[in-house]
Amino acid sequence: MGKIDGKVAVITAATSGMALATAKLFVKEGAYVFITGRRQDKLDEAVKAIGKNVTGVQGDAANLADLDRLYETVKREKGKIDILFASAGQGEFAKIGEVTEEHFDKTFDLNVRGTLFTVQKALPLFTDGGSIFMNGSIASIKGFPAFGVYSASKAAVRSFARTWLNDLKDRKIRVNVLSPGTIDTPTLDPLGPDAKEYFKTLIPRGEIGRPEEIATVALFLASDDSSFVNGIELFVDGGTAQI
Repeated sequence: MGKIDGKVAVITAATSGMALATAKLFVKEGAYVFITGRRQDKLDEAVKAIGKNVTGVQGDAANLADLDRLYETVKREKGKIDILFASAGQGEFAKIGEVTEEHFDKTFDLNVRGTLFTVQKALPLFTDGGSIFMNGSIASIKGFPAFGVYSASKAAVRSFARTWLNDLKDRKIRVNVLSPGTIDTPTLDPLGPDAKEYFKTLIPRGEIGRPEEIATVALFLASDDSSFVNGIELFVDGGTAQI
């Protein structure tokens, strides 16, 4: 028997990395999963990799029409949502003197506006007592150079969890933030091997995290194992944000 048998989960931006590893684990633990991705070819690959109990819906979490289409699909196929992992996000480096309006809007449209409406539009289908968690970052509490706009967007996500748990407490819906550290995903590849070696020096164990290490924590937040966990930011970073 799996930890989330019979549950319906929605995971945005789940075509690679942490979110894809989470989708695979959720299915293994008994859930039916709806995943999204911007590129249809990558979405098809992810659906094939998950193998069963999965529906892929092409879309951008920053596009409200795409979110409506996602939830229309969920309503038609399953009629409910028990678990939501709002994973979609992005970040680019820019020092304060280099920040442009385009840079700011691109980051906040997806990380903040997109997260807000991903959650809001899911609520009519949400099961009372369900679990919502959002993709944060250790950047929410760290002062990484040239990462100010991204860091601020993740601090906003952290704030959402605090207020939304109060908004949803009558329905006993939990709202948390899962904040990864440096994880070995395709987003690191353009930075090159030197960057990866540098990141290792920031992590007490001296190794970058694996997507599967995020997925197991996501399963904890999704399941009844975390029934008394609400409104927190759970750092999964090997200790990076604590030193």
